[in-house]
Amino acid sequence: MKQTLVIGSTVVDVQLGVPAIPRRGEDVNILSSEYRIGGCAYNVYKALRLFDSPAQLCSPVGRGIFGNMVRKRFEDEGLIPFVSLYEENGCCYCLIEPDGERSFLSHHGAEYLFSRSWMTGINYPDTDSVFICGLEVEDPTGSEIIEFVYEHPELELFFAPGPRIKHIEGEKMERLLARRDINGRGPLLHLNKFEALSYSGKRKLSEAAEFLAAKTENSLVITLGEQGCYFFGNHNGHYVPGISANVVDTVGAGDAHYGALISCLKKGMELEEACIVANKIGAAVVGISGTVLDSMPAGL
Repeated sequence: MKQTLVIGSTVVDVQLGVPAIPRRGEDVNILSSEYRIGGCAYNVYKALRLFDSPAQLCSPVGRGIFGNMVRKRFEDEGLIPFVSLYEENGCCYCLIEPDGERSFLSHHGAEYLFSRSWMTGINYPDTDSVFICGLEVEDPTGSEIIEFVYEHPELELFFAPGPRIKHIEGEKMERLLARRDINGRGPLLHLNKFEALSYSGKRKLSEAAEFLAAKTENSLVITLGEQGCYFFGNHNGHYVPGISANVVDTVGAGDAHYGALISCLKKGMELEEACIVANKIGAAVVGISGTVLDSMPAGL
């Protein structure tokens, strides 16, 4: 199996347990506080590696306290920083409510930068796919990511637009949705229900899926939280039921779901079977504090 390039951020998640999201001018006592290593690219990479799927994490590391924390984690895991930058790393403040729902306050730094010049050392003959996230595409150097995937049509594109999908410049989104690999496929999209409905302007999930699939000429997966997910392929949509879970927090669940999905598809699974496995991984991640599973859940 060839490797997947995972392009994007590795950040420090400052996880704050709160009784509720504060109102303006309110003073709220937090319930818990901890630092975790996360970021869309790191989370997807770790899910790929959980399935022993070859992957290369293309994530820049900056300076400062948060950059040092990321670099220490990489050192502990035997990862060599892809590129070290002078700019400071940012962080993500994750507000976790008692039911596990999360809200993000993100401070972008070096981890969201990208340059095609960093990709000269990639072993392209052993690479067949690339993952990108909309958070990096939205940032000023996002155009470099777009140019990179256009320069390498031999790579299958996995694209997670992310919660700020409406903030990505229209021209950037249209270029990515129109990008085709050498097999004529557009990106395989992975997004949640809110993202799909808000971007498409549709009221029904099925209509949003059809709208997006028409743009990419490829399958797509829409996550539905505890209800599982909905996938659209071969001009048909199907629901895949969710897995019961004791929710601790939902941070990183979507990333883990996509990483598992990519791994299963690359192992030759059909999309529905891959969604079933990905739902199990997503349920396992919401049952822990943090974004990364240390081992494969029982039954997988």
